[in-house]
Amino acid sequence: MKRTAEKITPRHPDKICDRISDAILDECLKQDPNSRVALETMGGHNIVTVTGELTTNAFVNAKPIAERIIGYPIGVQENIVQQSPEIARGVDIGGAGDQGIMVGYACRDNEKMLPQEYYLANDLCQFIYEKFPEDGKVQITLDEETKVIDCILASFCKATSSELKSLIEEWTKNKASQYEIKQILCNPAGDWNIGGLFADTGVTGRKIVCDAYGPRVPVGGGAYSGKDGTKVDRSAAYMARRIAMDILKHNENYYDVLVRIAYAIGVVDPIMATYEAHTLSGEIIKENLDSSNHVLSPAKIIELLKLHEPIYEKTADWGAYGNGFIWDNE
Repeated sequence: MKRTAEKITPRHPDKICDRISDAILDECLKQDPNSRVALETMGGHNIVTVTGELTTNAFVNAKPIAERIIGYPIGVQENIVQQSPEIARGVDIGGAGDQGIMVGYACRDNEKMLPQEYYLANDLCQFIYEKFPEDGKVQITLDEETKVIDCILASFCKATSSELKSLIEEWTKNKASQYEIKQILCNPAGDWNIGGLFADTGVTGRKIVCDAYGPRVPVGGGAYSGKDGTKVDRSAAYMARRIAMDILKHNENYYDVLVRIAYAIGVVDPIMATYEAHTLSGEIIKENLDSSNHVLSPAKIIELLKLHEPIYEKTADWGAYGNGFIWDNE
């Protein structure tokens, strides 16, 4: 079966907005580890707007953070209020900051335990970005059964088509030599030199699929960036990845593991915690997970994964999985 995954660079407009939201979160946590943060950033055409809820003893100015990430002076509008007391009363007792279904995944496709098409797209995107640290995208269509890559697609600002093709050919020799490459497309709409927030708008959380595992794996719907650990959209998704990794490592006959955890707002323990695994022989295993004794409560997850620490801007650069974070259990 053919599968496609994409990856975008940290200079893509949506990623810039993710990074601003997470950088503000990091600054809050540096000053006040108990900060509650839920911030969205929208940017484009010389204006950035940061809006959301912030409950903290920290003092943070969004403008210098945004300008550091963007790389030039820009207008910044802030519309930030305190978390609703009706939400806070559930979080104050250790409950989840919202309802939702969080997903974690691990497989045996590669050493990062990520879907192979996503792994390759991510690796290629970072390889090109080292030479051209600009707004850009990579997409790979792979048929793993036949060892054929149907298409490698790369679009990068300030990189010519010939430069991109040369880099892709170099990368394939080192990282994808086992595959037959049918087609390479470089800047298919033409070479371009205007990118980032000059060319397009960006919004926090718009790239949730390529921030996670690619389209092979379902998402619960909640974005990660700009949210502290009380928001299970983020913390429980990271925990689900940790659980999936642990299960896979302890079951040599499993090919992959998909974990689902569902929460209700204001409730400490999840209302559902399950995993589904495919064995190497083709069987499907379905089990419930133990969620007793608050082991999957937001507070316990925050403690285990050290989510009070200011580590979030780094997660926004290249995604939360396969990049050496504690929930990858590396």
